[in-house]
Amino acid sequence: MSSDDYYQTLGVSRSATQAEIRKAYKKLARQYHPDVKPDDAEAAEKFKQIQEAYDVLGDKEKRDKYDQFGTAWKHAGAGAHHWAGDSGSGPIDMSDLFGGGFNFQDLFSGGRARSQARPRPSKGSDVTLEIQVSFHTATLGGKHDLQFRVDGRLENITVTIPAGIPDGKLIRLAGQGAKGLNGGPNGDLLVTVHVAPHPFFKREGNNLFFDLPLTPSEAALGTKIDVPTLDEGPVTLSVPPGTSSGMKLRLKGKGVISPQTKQRGDQFATVKIVVPPALTEESRKLYEQLAQTENHNPRANLWF
Repeated sequence: MSSDDYYQTLGVSRSATQAEIRKAYKKLARQYHPDVKPDDAEAAEKFKQIQEAYDVLGDKEKRDKYDQFGTAWKHAGAGAHHWAGDSGSGPIDMSDLFGGGFNFQDLFSGGRARSQARPRPSKGSDVTLEIQVSFHTATLGGKHDLQFRVDGRLENITVTIPAGIPDGKLIRLAGQGAKGLNGGPNGDLLVTVHVAPHPFFKREGNNLFFDLPLTPSEAALGTKIDVPTLDEGPVTLSVPPGTSSGMKLRLKGKGVISPQTKQRGDQFATVKIVVPPALTEESRKLYEQLAQTENHNPRANLWF
């Protein structure tokens, strides 16, 4: 790494909260992610540095060791906190100085006696990542390829995105994290999924909403219009006569698949009546004639 100071790498103070560290990581990861800057070796190296820094500072136990030992934190034993940085007044654990297999008998028997204790297996560290998938992939399900670094290796895996996954959902891939120690199980890969916005669809729960612009005559007289759906292509929507702006017209079963029930929500077209920005002379005369025949006041008893 170009800097051994993980705090400097993430641009936070040593007193930063875990939330501040996570926020800084997310910002930098998005900025230097290989998908954002492909074929940029400098950005790729910076991304690796950010990942390594967050892997330590984002884990409270690792961060505590790093704050005590700096770059030598990985070599600190489980009991290192008894002596590291101590002024001499605290107790000294001899096993910390000579290793977990130290035996006092070795000092007096020329090393003939050996401890029979074996290091305990321990689970490897979890790896945390954040990805962004398309709106289409999140609502209908699909695959997402991702690359991450663990145990000094660059790993490539394909993550299955379940249909209907909401923004911010965590996917756990068991055993895909750091290698376990002394025969212990591997850690997990924790992937937080963010959903990219859609050009015109908006999701609320398992329902989809989109705006449907109508001319005044279409709204007044009624019409049939081809509208988009998420995965079935255009379908014909009937607009009943007398439709007002703001009304919601439902397309049943055209929404998002529920991850729990596997049932689909609905799709709603929100009516937006749009008047022409400029009128021809003929159109103006017709609107004036229409105004003279109108007997409905939409503001009657509305305010006063």
